[in-house]
Amino acid sequence: MKKFYTGAAVIALTATMAHADAHLIFAEGEGAFSWDSYADFAAGHDYAGQTVTISGPWMSPEADYFNNMVAYFEAATGADVSYVGSDSFEQQIVIDVEAGAAPNLAVFPQPGLAASLASQGKLSPLGSDARQWVLDNYAAGQSWVDLGTYDNAGAGDDFFGFFFNVNLKSLVWYVPENFEDAGYEVPTSMEELKALTDQIVADGGTPWCIGLGSGAATGWPATDWVEDLMLRTQPASVYDAWTTNELPFNSPEVIGAIEEFGAFAKNDAYVAGGAGAVATTDFRDSPKGLFDAPPACYMHRQASFIPAFFPEGTEVGTDADFFYFPSYADKDLGNPVLGGGTLMAVTNASDATTGFMEFLQTPFAQEVMMAQGGFLTPHLGVNNDAYASAALKSQGEILQGATTFRFDGSDLMPGAVGAGSFWTGMVDYVGGASAEDVANAIQTSWDAIK
Repeated sequence: MKKFYTGAAVIALTATMAHADAHLIFAEGEGAFSWDSYADFAAGHDYAGQTVTISGPWMSPEADYFNNMVAYFEAATGADVSYVGSDSFEQQIVIDVEAGAAPNLAVFPQPGLAASLASQGKLSPLGSDARQWVLDNYAAGQSWVDLGTYDNAGAGDDFFGFFFNVNLKSLVWYVPENFEDAGYEVPTSMEELKALTDQIVADGGTPWCIGLGSGAATGWPATDWVEDLMLRTQPASVYDAWTTNELPFNSPEVIGAIEEFGAFAKNDAYVAGGAGAVATTDFRDSPKGLFDAPPACYMHRQASFIPAFFPEGTEVGTDADFFYFPSYADKDLGNPVLGGGTLMAVTNASDATTGFMEFLQTPFAQEVMMAQGGFLTPHLGVNNDAYASAALKSQGEILQGATTFRFDGSDLMPGAVGAGSFWTGMVDYVGGASAEDVANAIQTSWDAIK
């Protein structure tokens, strides 16, 4: 529903925007935006003459989208904001912080580095109000608070990180025409998904396309499978303990999740090309079987980015679509979602910086990002009609329906494990090794770096 603003807020907003209209991507009052939230913010914040510096990993076009949103903050407050993106951000921010030249805000592509800087006293806590705002306004709010809460230089835990832009991994892709022709329905539970898998085999088809190939990173797609299945077979607290090795990698809970993946990937009847092709099929090529005639497979589990590797001209929502990788109906684990995201943290506090963080909480700021594409949010107060496409809107609704959100587990593990032995172990597993032997080997590699 479009929202409008009235009264004094109109006067204040019009005055601040009048000189800046040429720089604003969406005209005042137009579109499916919560303009009233912008007007309210503009009426209460004046940072004329102040600057905010931001650094992050976004390059064009993401940096352009972000700067388009930033322009509204500048118009509303009179502040001057400068964003600098770098493809070596994670190295540069450490250098800048240690040199005393930190930007006001840093955009972290994963929480690990933010937690490390917080533990050194290099980040400013966002405070209890920001923490409560996330709890109240983000679906699975406690999950997001937990992901942004770190040790504050030995003085106890504080809330440091506010997630702004999320990506989604818990998706299964399919071709609606193929489902319609075969009479298949989209499953809404893991039990139904497994039943559909068996039905496709019984009908003479192949249910899944799975590929782990990725050059030096071969094996990583399987880690996403295992992480999703850990969240569907164990409480989130067990997942958390696993990513820190408080729960050993060779624990029964983890071995069970690996075997759940194997039930799909190591069954010749279930996978296009047979189980032997899983490790050697490039992940970028693996979804192409969905579009063969007749289909080489009916389903492909992969993150929201995978349409970039669909055949040219494929339209998501018509030629291809997706559904939530479902949870078990017989387990009381809610609707967990696996993904990632970028986290905003304060590296050099100022009044205008605090104001900018407050601006990011407005539905309007997030809707401007939503409307440009490539942006998802668990914010429950946004107008989902602002999304740039029906597919993004559907993905946003999956995020809003999540009861638990967890970050990609392999990214939270030490690099030697999460981007090393976990990857290679999954290749060994689909190649014939047992889940127990693979889990033992990965745990041994973790022990070696302690």
